Amino acid sequence: MTEFISLNEQELMKALLQSGEPLVVFLHTPLCGTCKAARRMLEVASHLLPAGLVIAEANVNMLPGLVSRYRISSVPALLVARADRSVEPEIYYSMGSVERMLEYIRSVTS
Repeated sequence: MTEFISLNEQELMKALLQSGEPLVVFLHTPLCGTCKAARRMLEVASHLLPAGLVIAEANVNMLPGLVSRYRISSVPALLVARADRSVEPEIYYSMGSVERMLEYIRSVTS
């Protein structure tokens, strides 16, 4: 099963700048009902992802620098970064299904 970790802005920015493992970040706000539904879909999707893949999660209210740098326009959002960080992370806002989430995540982990 995939592991979910909470990161603050400093930890997240550091992780996004260092090459290494692929990184998936679930961006949300605490009172967002759609975010809660997307989080549940991500939990289901995590069972079908490679073991050891880390999915970070963070409250965008606490990430002003990240929101500005990556131009996050709404939540929920998935920010997915390849292992090779020379390519900018991609941001996905449409989380209509578990299958779509898996497709987004697999595009950077394969």
